[in-house]
Amino acid sequence: MKLENTTFKKLSFTFTLASALFLGSCDTLTQLSKALDLGTPTESEINSGLKEALEYGTSYASERLSKEDGYLGNLAIKIAFPEEAKKVENTLRTLGLGSLCDQVITSVNRAAEDAAIEAKPIFVAAIKDMSIADVKNILLGADNAATQYFENKTTNSLEGKFKPIIESSLTKVGATKYWSDVITRYNKIPLMTPIEADLSKYVTQKAIDGLFYEIAKEELKIRENVAARSTVLLQKVFGYAERAKSGTGTGI
Repeated sequence: MKLENTTFKKLSFTFTLASALFLGSCDTLTQLSKALDLGTPTESEINSGLKEALEYGTSYASERLSKEDGYLGNLAIKIAFPEEAKKVENTLRTLGLGSLCDQVITSVNRAAEDAAIEAKPIFVAAIKDMSIADVKNILLGADNAATQYFENKTTNSLEGKFKPIIESSLTKVGATKYWSDVITRYNKIPLMTPIEADLSKYVTQKAIDGLFYEIAKEELKIRENVAARSTVLLQKVFGYAERAKSGTGTGI
């Protein structure tokens, strides 16, 4: 009987503690929710807040990708052989030339990393050119609205800036030579159809694709993760956007 009483007391204490923690966490969540409702931002605050978020997100993405292994170490955007050259890679690896293929892959990713930092001023210029209508459309648009805006506004400028840097880098890191060696060896294999591929054009496109992939991740983070909103202004602007898109916000 004594053992049963002791067990019952332990269970009661555990239930009481769990209830207190649950109710306490609910109160905390309620308080947090209220704290994040900072009211309806002004047009000026929306303009400043969104542009602040976009400048941080694009700068962070380009800086991260410009570091060593920014592309090579990121499986989601790592640049591999062009699709039309996959047969080349598979054939050469079968013939024991895997190290040569690996040298190509490493060198093209290093070229993309060299170019990535050049995206920052291009994105900054695009952000400064945004009208208040652009800003509102992005803030209240789809989760990738900003990324789509940048793709439309900056792709041509990025290609023009990236390609000469990538061409120079491909030569510097030996990619052009490795690629030439790969293609030459492949084209010498009997009964194989000779292949040609514009390496610099391919790497430029893949580098830009990877950049937009990372920007989309940063955009989604600040839209969905309250903790990513590091200033009161960002909390106010994106909190308002959440309420507006859910139908509980007020117009401006």
